[in-house]
Amino acid sequence: MELQIRQVRESDAAALSLIYGHYVRETAVTFDEREFGTSWFLEKIRKVQQFYPFFVAQSGDTIVGYAYAGPFVGRDAYRWSAELTIYLHPDWIHKEIGTSLYRKLEDALELMGIRTAYACIAVPDEEDAILTDASRRFHLHNGFQAVGFFSRCAYKFGRWYHMAWMGKRIGDWERPMEEVRPYASVSALQFPEK
Repeated sequence: MELQIRQVRESDAAALSLIYGHYVRETAVTFDEREFGTSWFLEKIRKVQQFYPFFVAQSGDTIVGYAYAGPFVGRDAYRWSAELTIYLHPDWIHKEIGTSLYRKLEDALELMGIRTAYACIAVPDEEDAILTDASRRFHLHNGFQAVGFFSRCAYKFGRWYHMAWMGKRIGDWERPMEEVRPYASVSALQFPEK
């Protein structure tokens, strides 16, 4: 399997919509209950890339996953933290693609000056076909730790689900706090397109 991790392109919007649509329709991994089309993902790509990195994993001509960062909470003093989002095509899970995407994303965030990454994860009472504990295990495997838990905060498919926050230090908290830089301003030097 030849896997390429690259920056997202606007032409990827339809493929991202299909991947995310599976999780909306078939799982409680996301608490969205309606699918977002290609135009929504096109706007998401544009909005994220104004400041943060957004990567896709591609095998041959097929996009098999994506990951991006965004603001954590959104108030000024939180700007040294970021929230991460990742989704993989269901046929491409457990192939280390998620880990490859996260490594690239974390490297990009550290380069920007981000110091902490967070992920918001759906958690079941008991694993089933709609929601397993795979996301929590994936984040633990990638160095994240539990930092918060919200009990029975979401209701989907006729059952209650929990939400956990997991966090990971990705930068040096002891350095002088330099201003966080937009990804576009630092990416060309460190992550040139191939």
